Amino acid sequence: MDKIAQFWALVPQTVQYALAGIGLLYISSGATSFLQLLLNAFVLSGTNLRKYGKKGTWAIVTGASDGLGKEFATQLAAKGFNLVLVSRTQSKLDTLAKELEQKYADLQTKTLAMDYAKDNNADYERLAKLIAGLDVGILINNVGQSHSIPVPFLQTAGDELQNIITINCLGTLKTTKVVAPILAQRKNGLILTMGSFAGVMPTPYLATYSGSKAFLQHWSASLAEELKPAGVDVQFVISYLVATAMSKVRRTSALIPSPKQFVRSALGKIGLDGAEGFPNTYTPWWSHAVFKWVVESTVGATSGLTIWYNLKMHADIRQRALKKAAREAKKA
Repeated sequence: MDKIAQFWALVPQTVQYALAGIGLLYISSGATSFLQLLLNAFVLSGTNLRKYGKKGTWAIVTGASDGLGKEFATQLAAKGFNLVLVSRTQSKLDTLAKELEQKYADLQTKTLAMDYAKDNNADYERLAKLIAGLDVGILINNVGQSHSIPVPFLQTAGDELQNIITINCLGTLKTTKVVAPILAQRKNGLILTMGSFAGVMPTPYLATYSGSKAFLQHWSASLAEELKPAGVDVQFVISYLVATAMSKVRRTSALIPSPKQFVRSALGKIGLDGAEGFPNTYTPWWSHAVFKWVVESTVGATSGLTIWYNLKMHADIRQRALKKAAREAKKA
């Protein structure tokens, strides 16, 4: 300590003040960021969905038949939006459309069964024809696929790799290419795309999925700036685990919300991006936002330590999944 004091005494006073000022700015910046996080999570409300259209305006939801997509459709219907439901299985779409129409008397629905993995241009042409002439105000880019279990990249099956990139990236871009011109023409609209912690924090054993979500992050931020003059809001939603079939988590907790909880938060926090590293990006569920802020503010989201921890965690998940599969195979 004496040596440090002696060294500090040799530093010119102006430099001491400058260094102290830099330290103070760093501390105050972190405090301001955390205060903004708390305000976003517990106090502030996001953009009112009525900005994007009156009752009867249409919302398009992809991956609509299950999980988060089904919940987005349900909550948008409750808010008075008509629905275009897009997913792979027609029977599930029909069931959902019927349920929602019975619950909400004035609701109109249209459905389109398409398999995003096939990347069939005819499907996108059918989508364009289906929505032609509709007053579309909202697009929810929810369709997506992850790995069946964590897997090293070199062991990733070719069809799984292809499907993840085709569905997550091409599917989202091509759907947006069909819908965005309608929003731009009406000078008002919302494009909301689902992201993931895996796109923020590089995730070994989910490398292809992680890369696809990082791609969407940059694409969405870029698109937001392009469409801003046309009055179209582009938002990227970051989530950690939600209790859905994709996550394979059944029990909810403070860190793992139900689809209903997460979607209510996502639709209620639109535009609250003050605590985020990327513009036009928000982490709606409070514990996800706190967890992300802590990691980014301490070890760093892309640090070697974070990536190493993700490697260890997902390698362990893989081993447990393989053991479970082996036990079930013996029972069969």
